[in-house]
Amino acid sequence: MNSFFYLLMNPGETRAKIAVRFQKENGKRFKWENKGSEPMELCSTLKQIQGKNWKKDIVAGMIIAAVSIPIAMGYAQIAGLPAVYGLYGSVLPIIVFAVFSTSPSMIFGVDAAPAALTGGALVSLGIVSGSPQAGAVVPVITFFVAVWLLFFSIFKFGSFVKYISESVMGGFITGIGVTIIVMQVPKLMGGTAGHGEIVELIVHAAGQWASFNGPSLILGLGTLAVILTGRRVAPKIPFAVIVMGLGALAQALFHLDQYGVALLPAVSPGLPGFSLPRFSQVTEWASVITTSLTIALVVMAETLLSSNNMAARKGQALNDNQEILAYAMGNFVAAATGCCPVNGSVSRMGMADQFDSQSQLTGVVAGLVMIVVLLFGTGFIAYLPVPVLTAIVIAALCGILEFDEARRLFKMDLREFYIFLGAFAGVLFLGTLYGVVIGAVLSFGSVLIRSVSPPRDVLGVIRGSQGFYSLKRYPKAYPILHVVIYRFSANLFFANIDVFEEDLKKCMDADTRVVIVDASGSPAWI
Repeated sequence: MNSFFYLLMNPGETRAKIAVRFQKENGKRFKWENKGSEPMELCSTLKQIQGKNWKKDIVAGMIIAAVSIPIAMGYAQIAGLPAVYGLYGSVLPIIVFAVFSTSPSMIFGVDAAPAALTGGALVSLGIVSGSPQAGAVVPVITFFVAVWLLFFSIFKFGSFVKYISESVMGGFITGIGVTIIVMQVPKLMGGTAGHGEIVELIVHAAGQWASFNGPSLILGLGTLAVILTGRRVAPKIPFAVIVMGLGALAQALFHLDQYGVALLPAVSPGLPGFSLPRFSQVTEWASVITTSLTIALVVMAETLLSSNNMAARKGQALNDNQEILAYAMGNFVAAATGCCPVNGSVSRMGMADQFDSQSQLTGVVAGLVMIVVLLFGTGFIAYLPVPVLTAIVIAALCGILEFDEARRLFKMDLREFYIFLGAFAGVLFLGTLYGVVIGAVLSFGSVLIRSVSPPRDVLGVIRGSQGFYSLKRYPKAYPILHVVIYRFSANLFFANIDVFEEDLKKCMDADTRVVIVDASGSPAWI
């Protein structure tokens, strides 16, 4: 008798379904047959808004727009562009991404890794940061990042996420979070943000003591304490917005800049213009193409892993290839407005989650608010103290760190704990892309080790209890006289058959009359 089951990748939250045939054969083995792939659906998360959730999304979007101002302006400068282009990259790219994305949580925009890689490429090309030549070459790099991402989407590179374990994702996200926190720390003390890997960031932070400013540190740490404490005491109150408003008010009343507190630079009002990238300005095509490929890989890996990690925490499912298409569309729009490559922001995603964002309406609202800021609120930007805004970013990043998961893995599964540490250290010391590669290699190695040396136990019984129990894990369990019950939780194949035989030889003695093999944990027996 055939039985059919249908797997809903996101029950109750998406119309897209993947039908899977689950057919029983011969009473022993089962066969899975994929009956289709998830179709592309525009505005998928916007259609999921229920009840009063839209109010949470609007509040979250306003907060995201506010904290994006200092983040995006700083990263635009790292990428070699004037600070205002960070705001331009927080308007249309974030709205276009919201239309194409299936992730309710990810926020798109100008971010650390692509900006740093773009700035490094300009240095290697001998182009001065902030120069007209930089303004011409950076959009070309962004355009080819979009082309590579479109290529990845067409050829379904999103499937690579299936080979990344949960421990790798946790280590990866925690590594990114710690990296950006250390990157931002000097700004709390009156210095400037660094870029690079953890060693470079620590060296940079140590060198910033020459510009140490006491009022800045007090303001930044006080802001951080208020947000973190308020998150525990009253999580529904938007303390980030409150402290930002208080910071601007303090500048207006007490002129904090006179005490050495840095403020955001003034921005000229107006919306970004549209134009095709100036391809004729590029002379080193090989460098531009290879740089754009590297950035595209980083954008795909960092954003896709972060999105899937958050989706797993919330019980959601994503269309990974449509996500990559959303990244491509966002970067095409960024190139048309002269911006640097854009990426999913882990810090802004963490902040959106903190305020219970439910859909990409958050991103749309953030983009619309940024339009209002560019048209009418650029004067307000010059009143915002940098330490306050930096503390807001750090507080958001603290919410995405998964050290609790690392502690759980340490207690439950040391092998997965070491994989977590490997991915974490890879991101810290080698960067985003190499961190993903290291994590993937560790995941593959873990699967291989588990296949060659799988979980296995000799079972016994406990007086007064039903079932069978591991003799190693349960001190009160004892074996049945003349009987060996051996559990082997893996497929039996050439690489582990020796382990299987050796275990049985050790268990058996001259008095053994019956050997029972429990293979219920082996998929081959299902």
